[in-house]
Amino acid sequence: MTNEEFLRLATVDNFRDVAGTGYATVDGGRVRQGVFFRSNELRLSGEDADAMAALGLTAIIDLRSEVEIAQSPDPVVPGAAGLHFDLLGIPMAEVGGATSREEAAHIMGRVYRGFVTEERTRGLLGDVLRQLATGGRQLFHCTAGKDRTGWTAALLLHIAGVDDPTIESDYLLTNGLTAGSRARTEALIAEHAGPEKVSVLEPTLIADIDYLRAAAAAVVTEFGDRATYLRDGLGLDDAILTRLRSLLREG
Repeated sequence: MTNEEFLRLATVDNFRDVAGTGYATVDGGRVRQGVFFRSNELRLSGEDADAMAALGLTAIIDLRSEVEIAQSPDPVVPGAAGLHFDLLGIPMAEVGGATSREEAAHIMGRVYRGFVTEERTRGLLGDVLRQLATGGRQLFHCTAGKDRTGWTAALLLHIAGVDDPTIESDYLLTNGLTAGSRARTEALIAEHAGPEKVSVLEPTLIADIDYLRAAAAAVVTEFGDRATYLRDGLGLDDAILTRLRSLLREG
């Protein structure tokens, strides 16, 4: 465990190691760095493209919709298979019609609860985790790297044995890391919808702990606990969970 970040990329500000600096687990272990990575969309500079190629990724898992991918396709990274799992994301048309911050936040809560309640999304999340369990260095990402990516990372850290306060702190790191890309998004909103719309839509641009907790509460309501959600909701058997723990943990 290095107590340092594994790699930072200048042009993909929410790129980071799922393990953080090697998070502690509740039983005294550590999460292994250099296994799984997470990010926002991959708009890479030449230098960052070289750095990503040097990682030796075996797969890049794209959690975005076809529309999002068409707007910003993933670059080809040598040695990395490009895989697509269209997870439930923010309904942009609905968000665009929001007239208050409260309405925007309500939409976000519904998105996070959907990670638990939507059968199709649960199936795809299970597929993503089964793919990660195949091993090798893998990257998963969406557009901002905060919602679909954030929930997936939170599940991995839970599987690894990380406590909830650490998982929540890791989730919130997005807000500090993405100041630059968020400012660009806010500028586009102001240009196309007016400055007042930026404040209305701000709840959709940030990681808010209430969203993560809404998903966690839905897990309890629908499945009782995360173990049952992983097993019955996502269809992950003991062999897959054991394999993920082995990949995620040092030693």
